[in-house]
Amino acid sequence: MTDAQETAAETALRTTGGAPPDDVEPAPIPLLEPREGIPPVVADDAALAEVIAAFASGTGPVAVDAERASGYRYGQRAYLVQLRREGAGSALIDPVGCPDLSGLGEVLAGTEWILHAATQDLPCLREIGMIPTRLFDTELAGRLAGFPRVGLGAMVESVLGYALEKGHSAVDWSTRPLPEPWLRYAALDVELLVDLRDALEKELDRQGKLEWAHQEFDAIASAPPAPPRKDPWRRTSGMHKVRRRRQMAVVRELWNARDAVAQRRDVSPGKVLSDAAIVEASLAVPANVQALTALPGFGHRMGRRQLEQWQAAVDRAKALPDPDLPQPGQPLNGPPPPRSWADKDPAAAARLSAARAAVSALAEELNMPQENLITPDTVRRVCWEPPAEIGEDAVADALASYGARRWQIEQVTPLLVEALAAQA
Repeated sequence: MTDAQETAAETALRTTGGAPPDDVEPAPIPLLEPREGIPPVVADDAALAEVIAAFASGTGPVAVDAERASGYRYGQRAYLVQLRREGAGSALIDPVGCPDLSGLGEVLAGTEWILHAATQDLPCLREIGMIPTRLFDTELAGRLAGFPRVGLGAMVESVLGYALEKGHSAVDWSTRPLPEPWLRYAALDVELLVDLRDALEKELDRQGKLEWAHQEFDAIASAPPAPPRKDPWRRTSGMHKVRRRRQMAVVRELWNARDAVAQRRDVSPGKVLSDAAIVEASLAVPANVQALTALPGFGHRMGRRQLEQWQAAVDRAKALPDPDLPQPGQPLNGPPPPRSWADKDPAAAARLSAARAAVSALAEELNMPQENLITPDTVRRVCWEPPAEIGEDAVADALASYGARRWQIEQVTPLLVEALAAQA
């Protein structure tokens, strides 16, 4: 980081977001430029070997980012990986041409990886063999430090005083060849991640939160891959309109049929059939293709074969015996929705109200979002089934069993003990 950048960063961090006083005209923010130009896209083994050697000989942490084709392709695979490290410069790697990046992951083992919103990129990086053992998440660091806007562009602008190019985050990154403006945008995403990390580390240390951040980062790095979602068809947009079990079966059959088509064609499921169309068909339960065609989302632009395919899914749902129909709602794993607590268990509702108020006050005092202080689900679980003996050790053990980090337990346990004891 240059002296000018460091001065700008310290000034912005002291004001937690860098907003100038109302009577001061803000200086124009310079647009960030790649320091070494746009690197060539690495798309074969020979070029990848050169990148691996360069990054193996680099020093310090490595900035990492990945671009997906959400909304265009099936799944969340990476279509471009960007890296930057001192002594190695920047690299753009095409995972289509180089689908196995485990060699690169191996030479970076033990190195701190810097990512912005790490949990979004780690699954697709894991698929191509890149798994960090240490990381620094600049978005999460911004949350813990109390920044009101934690997007990468906002953070770079407020902390380092540079504007990132905008407009390409939601493009189809599976496009080949990738246009130069997109590559420029991608390269800039890692250009200042190391500088941002260094500035945020200083600010977290100043606030006494650096150890908290390290615990959060360690938890992300050591977390196992998320298990497959149970009954993903239940997350269909508009599902709240579907009340009857037979209608739910139609949603399930259409969702599964759409998913199979989308996976086979490698396109986003929404491009095959919209959620709105699935819900319309479930509410109408059409008797035949002609009735299906009259529904929104199944119009004249859809071919006869496609219509027959969707009607076949509807017919499968109609033919199911009653015991095989899906049950309304999802099986609960944990306490019921808080809105029902007052009727089901008034004492638990009182505990939750007291706990929420205490957590909210502490989060405001610490200048961070409540969900980063402690997850709402954890608070609900402890309040719904509190320990038999209300005490700091018992509450701390309960929080730990739900995955709370040590710093969270230290901060929240006294509040919860007081809230639980007051309503005992």
